[in-house]
Amino acid sequence: MIGRLTGIIIEKQPPEMVLDVHGVGYEVSAPMSTFVNLPPLNEKVSLYTHLVVREDAQLLYGFATQRERLLFRSLLKVNGVGAKLALTILSGSDVDSFARSVLEGDAASLTRLPGVGKKTADRLIIEMRDRLKEVGSAMGLDDQITTNMPSSSGARKEALEALIALGYKAAEADRMIRSFDAQDMTTEQIIRQALQRN
Repeated sequence: MIGRLTGIIIEKQPPEMVLDVHGVGYEVSAPMSTFVNLPPLNEKVSLYTHLVVREDAQLLYGFATQRERLLFRSLLKVNGVGAKLALTILSGSDVDSFARSVLEGDAASLTRLPGVGKKTADRLIIEMRDRLKEVGSAMGLDDQITTNMPSSSGARKEALEALIALGYKAAEADRMIRSFDAQDMTTEQIIRQALQRN
């Protein structure tokens, strides 16, 4: 795995650039948040990288900060989000704003990002909330953001899946469960409480 590159920028046309590292030119894709902070052509730069190996290609993605790379890697784990969409999300939102939108369940702000529709926004909210809690400190998220993160448990996830199976939209089911303290409750108790409050 290539974790970091330091080299001379010999070409750049968003979202692509070519870095010359000791005579080898690496094609690197980067979000706009990284591109706007790049030095001019023929200047030296260091980027944190993530290598995606596919059957038909090996693609290298570059990031100015470790927190951007960590968010990119977390986004890749979301069902239906590939590297291209993850890069687009990072180009349209900084790490803190994205985390805040996810944790507040703000699907409207997420749908304003290019390539993110209502279903994808709902999926991002549900799947990224727990991941952000796990990697929040590593991402350097504001303390205020991480303290507002709801607790999560296997029972909560099972209840969420059950409510979705009953026909509730993902964001609505998530809102129903977040409306009360579900800590130390069984899956059945969480479902019952959510349905009673609805």
